Amino acid sequence: MGIDAPFGARAAKALAKRGPLCVGIDPHSQLLRAWGLDDTVAGAERFAMTMVEALAGQVAFIKPQSAFFERFGSAGIALLERVIAAARHGGSLVIVDAKRGDIGSTAYAYAQAYLDPSSPLAGDAVTASPFLGVGSLRPMFDMAAAHHRGVFVLALTSNPEGVQVQRARRKDGRTVAQSIIDEIGDANADTEPMGSLGVVVGATVGAARGEQDSRGYGVTHSAVQTGETAHDLSALNGPILVPGMGTQGGKPEDLRRVLGTAASQAIPSYSREIARHGPSAPGLRQAASQAGDQCRQQLGR
Repeated sequence: MGIDAPFGARAAKALAKRGPLCVGIDPHSQLLRAWGLDDTVAGAERFAMTMVEALAGQVAFIKPQSAFFERFGSAGIALLERVIAAARHGGSLVIVDAKRGDIGSTAYAYAQAYLDPSSPLAGDAVTASPFLGVGSLRPMFDMAAAHHRGVFVLALTSNPEGVQVQRARRKDGRTVAQSIIDEIGDANADTEPMGSLGVVVGATVGAARGEQDSRGYGVTHSAVQTGETAHDLSALNGPILVPGMGTQGGKPEDLRRVLGTAASQAIPSYSREIARHGPSAPGLRQAASQAGDQCRQQLGR
C-alpha cells in the first residue's frame, strides 16, 4: 500500500504491521548534552540522524518536533528536511509536529509547506492548532485529502493552561474540545478502515468512563474524563496521537483509561523516554521495542 492510499489506511496498516509506537525526535539542549553533544546544529544532526537510523525501520511513526530544529535557523530547517526524508525512506510514517494554524492564504501556505509532496518539509501528516476555529484548517484538510496525507488536530492537551479554553462549555453543553472531536469525526464519517484526520489527546488528561458527567452531559463507553467533564471519542473514526508517554508521566496502562474503546486508534508517542537510551543504536532499538510491546499488550494488538 503506497502513497496513493489515504493516510488513514496507511496508518492502519502501519499499526497492524509494526505496532502503535510513535517516537518523537526532539533535539533540545538537555538531550544533546546528555548524549555528550554540543548544542549546535551539528550536535542536533548527530542526535536526530542517529535516532532515525536506529528506529525508522522498526517503529510505525516518527514525529520530529519542528521547534527544536527551527531554533537553529535555516540550517535547522534544512536538517528537519533531511530527517523527514530519511525517516520516510526508512519506512516510518512521519508526523511533523509543527502545530500550525491560521486563516485564509496563510493556512493554505502552511498546507503547502507540510502536506504538498513538492515541499521538502512535507511528511505523512502534520499537527495543527484549531483555536482559530476548526473551519480555519480547511485548506490543510483539503491539501491532505488531495495528496493522501493526514492532519492531527489539537483537542485535549495535558498542559494546565489548556483547561480554560479546551474545557470551556458552549451553549449546547459540549466543551470546546468535544466540538473539535465531533467536527473531525464528522469529516471522517463512513471512511474505512479509518479517516485521515485525527486528534491529539495528551496521555495524562484523565480517565475513561461510560456515564453522565456531573452536569448531565451524556457520554458513551469511549470517553476521556477530565476532572468533572467527560469527552466522547467513540465516533472519531480516526487516529489519536497521544503525546506525553514515558518521562512526561503517561503509561501504557493509561491508554484505555484515557481513550476507552477508541484506544484501538491510539498512536502513543514517546520522546525522552526513548532518546535517553542513546547514543547507542542498540539501546534506542531495545527501548523502543520494550515501549512498543508494553503498549501493544495494553491495547490488545
